[in-house]
Amino acid sequence: MTLDKLAIGRQAVITAVGGEGELRCRLLDMGLIPKTKVVVAKTAPMGDPLELRLRGYELTLRKDDAKNITVQEVEDK
Repeated sequence: MTLDKLAIGRQAVITAVGGEGELRCRLLDMGLIPKTKVVVAKTAPMGDPLELRLRGYELTLRKDDAKNITVQEVEDK
């Protein structure tokens, strides 16, 4: 599944980061690297962008960029 399809409040682990060139580098620089846990905190009223929680901070990401990140949903503990 891709990050843009993860439901609000659900937790997942990043398995792969796609995209090419500068986009991929930018995603990795923001901390979106494989094996990182991420939670979708909320979405904007029109559904774009997404607010994510990862590595102790909040990140806002456009849905188009979130489509390049493959995740595996995990159970909350």
